[in-house]
Amino acid sequence: MGNEIMNTTPHQSRDFQRPGRSPARAPHAMVATSNPLATEAGLAILRKGGNAIDAAIAACAVLAITEPHQTGIGGDCFVLFAPRGTDEVIAYNGSGRAPAGVNVEDVRRRLLGGIGETCIEAVTIPGAIDAWFTLSADHGKLPWKEVLEPAIAYATHGVPVGDRTAFDWQLCGDKIRNSPGLAELFLDGEGQIHRPGHRMTFPALAHTLKIIAEQGAAGFYQGEVARSMVETLRTAGGAHTLDDFAAHHGEYVKPVSYTYRDYTVHQCPPNGQGVIALLILALISELPLDPEGPLGPWRMHALIEAGRRAFALRDRNLADPAYSGFDWDYWLQPEVLRREAAAIRPDARLADDALLEWVAHRDTTYVAVVDEERNAVSLINSVFDSFGTGIMDRNTGVVFQNRGMSFSLDPKHPNVLAPGKRPMHTIIPGMVTRGGRAVMPYGVMGGHFQPVGHALLLSHMLDYGLDVQTAMDLPRLYPDPVERKVQMERGIDDALRRHLEGLGHVLSMIEEPIGGAQAIWIDEETGMLCGGSEPRKDGCASGY
Repeated sequence: MGNEIMNTTPHQSRDFQRPGRSPARAPHAMVATSNPLATEAGLAILRKGGNAIDAAIAACAVLAITEPHQTGIGGDCFVLFAPRGTDEVIAYNGSGRAPAGVNVEDVRRRLLGGIGETCIEAVTIPGAIDAWFTLSADHGKLPWKEVLEPAIAYATHGVPVGDRTAFDWQLCGDKIRNSPGLAELFLDGEGQIHRPGHRMTFPALAHTLKIIAEQGAAGFYQGEVARSMVETLRTAGGAHTLDDFAAHHGEYVKPVSYTYRDYTVHQCPPNGQGVIALLILALISELPLDPEGPLGPWRMHALIEAGRRAFALRDRNLADPAYSGFDWDYWLQPEVLRREAAAIRPDARLADDALLEWVAHRDTTYVAVVDEERNAVSLINSVFDSFGTGIMDRNTGVVFQNRGMSFSLDPKHPNVLAPGKRPMHTIIPGMVTRGGRAVMPYGVMGGHFQPVGHALLLSHMLDYGLDVQTAMDLPRLYPDPVERKVQMERGIDDALRRHLEGLGHVLSMIEEPIGGAQAIWIDEETGMLCGGSEPRKDGCASGY
């Protein structure tokens, strides 16, 4: 159908008579995270002579203290790194594997409804520390110990509970109360969940971080920390062993990319779902823009339909590439995209595709950094659902992720649980380049929303000229592949709701805000940095 480019440089200012904030602007360096203390920690590392890798790891480690329900050293990490002076984008897959000794048939017999969020079978080997340490050793400038100093200090002396953080904790109160380790930390003397402004300390986690700071990744995957974690997991019925931890390794991988307008968008390849974000972008690039703007009825309908088609493909085929030979490049070919886009009707919702059941989840943290040399880092770290499985090793302070709940138990599915296998992953850092230079590290948190969120953010900016902060501020909706409904925020107006319902979409107002984003735009003309941070979170973008 074709699609005219309305704007190629995001610049539009916000309406100063309405609530909101301007993007952050700085000449030298910038950090954007979902918590101000994490942002400042990253900036402090840059001022000490660290580079973007150092700052991103430092900020992420602090987020494990300020937002422990979303992230931590018991989770996984994916990173995109665009070094200055090269057209290469480096990708690191820091996702963990199922234990080598898992008995798949036994799991299938016991868990007829699939792997639940608090099941021990959902715990895969945490990959975050390996990713941090490897990237620090290969690309960082400061000593590893210095990079972890801010997080150790905050874990020891305390941080205030953020407003959005407290809101999230209230939503998962049952998980907190049902876990002795979490209850001990996150309930006050009266048995209530800590409120905004309360001081939180994490002494066990501080001790663990000190060991890791001294010993590197070996301090986590071997020795006393590993022994304690394995004992906790095996007491809970897990098949995890010391050998599983000692054998863990992430890997450098080749990014997947797609050129949208004049910009190349890079993603980590499967087992992450970054290719789905590219597919949604590619589909909407074949469709006409909406003259009514970024929240126009045609655009929202087209985005929903593109998302539904992309999710259907994901749910049938996305898995650890070591176990799946699915050709994702085929689906990004122009003739295939034109065919798929042509199936999207302007006057009606398409009939349901044959979708598999997937678990709902919501929790992740993201960090964007650009340093003075214009190295750019896009880093995302997560324990999957709120507080992961809720299983906590009280000796080490480690809360274990539940990434394994993404495994299928269908023996014919490419994402079926298997020993030593990585599950399908939702967390996806993004990087935009043009002419071999980094233009924007960005990420959009929010579980299944993430690929739709990537497409929304980039299209808001590159199609409609919105600046990075304004693009994040707009109300959101997306087709939830779990509920098979269009989840939407209260900011979506009544006229748009009625229009979408008239096309056959089933709409659902969501209790939580949808997703969260951070991004830093590198202005090619002025050299200045323009950062945005999600208004739905507690954080900020800041620079110097």
